[in-house]
Amino acid sequence: MTNLDIPLISRVRRNHGLEHATINILSQRFPYQPLAGYSSPGGFWILGEVPTEELREAVIQALTRMHAGERHLAIHANCGTNVVASGFIAGLLAWLGMAGARSRREKVDRLPLAIALATLGLILSQPLGPAIQARVTTSGDPEGMSIVDIFPVRFGMFTPAVRGFTIHRVITQG
Repeated sequence: MTNLDIPLISRVRRNHGLEHATINILSQRFPYQPLAGYSSPGGFWILGEVPTEELREAVIQALTRMHAGERHLAIHANCGTNVVASGFIAGLLAWLGMAGARSRREKVDRLPLAIALATLGLILSQPLGPAIQARVTTSGDPEGMSIVDIFPVRFGMFTPAVRGFTIHRVITQG
C-alpha cells in the first residue's frame, strides 16, 4: 500500500478527478464562464455562475464517463498543480542563476540570466503539472464512487449568487 492508497487520500484524489471532469464538461457547455473547484474527502465545491441542474447533469455525465474509462477527464489545464509545478521549477532555476552572487551589483548583473532561466523553467515544466496530476493529485478511476447530493451553498444572509458566481457543494461517497 502506498501513501496514495490511504483511504482519506484516495477519496480526495478521486473527488479531485471528478471535480476536474465536471469542470471539463461544464467548460464545453459554458466556454467563457470562469469556473473553479476545491476537493475534499467528502466531495468538492464548484465556484462559478452555473445553474444547479446544469451542474447536476455535468457531474452525472462526468462520473458516468469516468466509470466507462475516460480517465483523461481527471486532468485539467488550469489545475493549481500545474501552477505549483511551473512555479517551483522556474523559482529553482532563477535561484540557481543567482547562486554565488553576493553584492547588489552581482545580483543586478545576473538578473537577465535568472529571468532567462525562469522563463526556460516555465517552458520546460509544461508537461510536469499534468503528469503530477495523473500520478499524484487526481485519480481518473472513480472506483465505487457515487453522488449523494448537489446543492447551492448559502452563507448566512448571502444567497448562492455572491459577487458574480455561485457556490455549489457536491457530496460523494464510496
